[in-house]
Amino acid sequence: MARFASVPLLCALVFFAAPAAAQEASPATVTVGGEGIATAVPDRAVVRFGVVTRAPTPEAARRGNATASRDALNAVRVLGVPDTQLRMERLQLQPRYEYSDEKNRRELRGYTATRTVVAEVDSLGVLPQLVANVVEEGANRLDAIDYQLRDRAPLRNEALQKAARAAHEKAQLLSETLGAALGPVRTITEQKFDIVRPTPQTRSVQMATKATSARAEPEAYAAGEIEVSAQVRVVFDLRTD
Repeated sequence: MARFASVPLLCALVFFAAPAAAQEASPATVTVGGEGIATAVPDRAVVRFGVVTRAPTPEAARRGNATASRDALNAVRVLGVPDTQLRMERLQLQPRYEYSDEKNRRELRGYTATRTVVAEVDSLGVLPQLVANVVEEGANRLDAIDYQLRDRAPLRNEALQKAARAAHEKAQLLSETLGAALGPVRTITEQKFDIVRPTPQTRSVQMATKATSARAEPEAYAAGEIEVSAQVRVVFDLRTD
């Protein structure tokens, strides 16, 4: 019987030891956030043009659009852009209605064919001439210019490093102000990562006919800078002894 009497005593020791461990003081820490911003000049752009044609019949609108789209692509090719960086997106064909005051109703006036031509440009210096050529040769709408970086990893890393350094400086300032010594890092969390691309100050180019040309104005397509921002949350230990 004596051999088994020690079991309840052991359980009691374990039961009372657990709350004692839980009551140990939590380590002193300081939690800070840091933000870093890095910028770089874009080295590529994706240009989207709209080719819109109108005709009395769907087939005539489609044929006219195919010709204008081909001419727009050829205008890009002559500037040295390879075919692997050119594409035409899906053709949209829609009826075109106009309201007749005389008949007090909408009437079918023909059909509109719309296609988007996309060009990926690795040399930003050709952008003004490319836009002028394409609009003159077939496109009648400049939809968007998306400035990009071929490799944005270095810019992301720079922003993260700046955010981490900012967090460390903030933690150092807080701890010294309150009479504590900053200890090692406990946790690091990346909270946010944003990339902001510049938007060119260009107006949508509308052309009534192919004879209307767009002027090549370099200042209208100034790339500006791509901005990357990163935010981190860092928890540091504090030494108060």
